[in-house]
Amino acid sequence: MIGVAGWKNSGKTTLVARLVAEIAGRGLRVATVKHAHHSFDIDHEGTDSWRHREAGASEVALVSSRRLAIQTELRGDPEPSLDAVLARLGPADVVIVEGYKGEAIPKIEIRRREAASHDPLAPADPLVAAIVADHPVNDAAGLPVFAIDAVPAIADFILDHVGVHVAAS
Repeated sequence: MIGVAGWKNSGKTTLVARLVAEIAGRGLRVATVKHAHHSFDIDHEGTDSWRHREAGASEVALVSSRRLAIQTELRGDPEPSLDAVLARLGPADVVIVEGYKGEAIPKIEIRRREAASHDPLAPADPLVAAIVADHPVNDAAGLPVFAIDAVPAIADFILDHVGVHVAAS
């Protein structure tokens, strides 16, 4: 598991999507966890599953031949821990966690000029393993630094860091 962390508008989602495509393209199974700071819904008013939730179901599973989604209504319960969310995931070779900036997990810090803040996570966070940026980084404190578009190299770093090796074909 590795996290991708940074401030709002730093490009976390874009980087994660590109990394998932790169790593999955190498034949590995990738799972992701995305932390949202806002309300979200994967369902729509009026659908059958929406009606189940509105009626009071604590969990609703939507199942088809192509997809499975399980929605859990917290109904005032605290947000589950990252560990609890990870425990619910199926098997994967690599899990990429987006957000969870303060979580005690190894992470890649992403920095972009357009980000909401330019306060660095590293070196204050000793779990930052590398920095990805769209500009020169002068405070890397010995950490590897990748250009924001160096997706294959970042993927290589991640796989090496988490100990996953792809067999040569």
